[in-house]
Amino acid sequence: MPGDVSAGVAERMVARRKERHMSQAQLASVSGVSLGSLRRFEQLHEISLTSLVSIAFALQCENDFESLFANPYYATIEDVEAARKRGE
Repeated sequence: MPGDVSAGVAERMVARRKERHMSQAQLASVSGVSLGSLRRFEQLHEISLTSLVSIAFALQCENDFESLFANPYYATIEDVEAARKRGE
């Protein structure tokens, strides 16, 4: 469910923040995201994509976005074969 994904992302972000021994206020300052937005994300799992990317950069996790939507969808084996022929 979408809420579960959001909660998981927020939990992993908190873990990265704590690994770096950063308070919420410190991360807010370094990332440029308001403290209120950061707290809302940690508690309610709500945040804008722009703010989430800013937080990821502040935590040096920006490369984690590389895998988002990176895997193609194949409905059939024919789709896989066609992609292979195209060199994907």
